[in-house]
Amino acid sequence: MMQNISSVALLVPDYDVAIEFYVGVLGFELVEDTAMPAAKRWVLVAPPGAQTRLLLAKAGSQAEKEAIGNQTGGRVFLFLDTDDFERDHAAFVANGIRFLETPRDEDYGRVAVFQDPFGNKWDLIERRPGD
Repeated sequence: MMQNISSVALLVPDYDVAIEFYVGVLGFELVEDTAMPAAKRWVLVAPPGAQTRLLLAKAGSQAEKEAIGNQTGGRVFLFLDTDDFERDHAAFVANGIRFLETPRDEDYGRVAVFQDPFGNKWDLIERRPGD
């Protein structure tokens, strides 16, 4: 049997602002942007070549709005693997992405935590060969 997590929902305050960040700043691809009833949209973004996508879900209820940027209670939420940490770290810094720490080496690879404009914490990781 083969299974795959196809999408992860990510609460955002506005579709277009989120698309601008994930596509325009991080360099993700806009996989789909389909209008739905009640002014909702089905918006999927993903890093180039990735199988798992982010479903950008515009927060509607007050509880959803309060959860933007804190869907994991303050922990790192998403993990972006790269084949070239230095390249991507430099590009992200040049694009104004806020890193919460300096890059560090761990047993599993080189990593640094950054934050998207909505408050979500991400790990940028270049894994060691064999991991």
